[in-house]
Amino acid sequence: MKTKLVFFNLAALVIIVALTTAFSAGKEPWVIPAKYKAMKNTVKSNADNIKVGKALWDKQCKSCHGGAGKGDGVKAKGLKTSCGDMAAAAFQAQTDGEIYFQSFIGRNEMPNFEKKIADETDRWSVVNYIRSLK
Repeated sequence: MKTKLVFFNLAALVIIVALTTAFSAGKEPWVIPAKYKAMKNTVKSNADNIKVGKALWDKQCKSCHGGAGKGDGVKAKGLKTSCGDMAAAAFQAQTDGEIYFQSFIGRNEMPNFEKKIADETDRWSVVNYIRSLK
């Protein structure tokens, strides 16, 4: 009887750990260097650069993040981590530099886009487009 109880408790523990790991995947906080947190957007947001940012978004970001930044792009289902909701208040509360770091430096399944979007003005235009998703 004790063996069955020990086995049951062990099985329950394994299930709890597996579920906790599955539900927490992709929710680890970003570690953003102070340099990026303090970065200021050098491109004043306006309709023209938001249009440029949207065009770059559509080409480079939309497949995973979706058209409205909700994390529902066609490739999102195949990822282990969530793309998140860029229109959410918590995401929008970040500094422009934090958004820049996440968008262009990346981590894990979020690739580095420094070579694909090499122009600094274009990068800030993407940040301005992301800001327009509110």
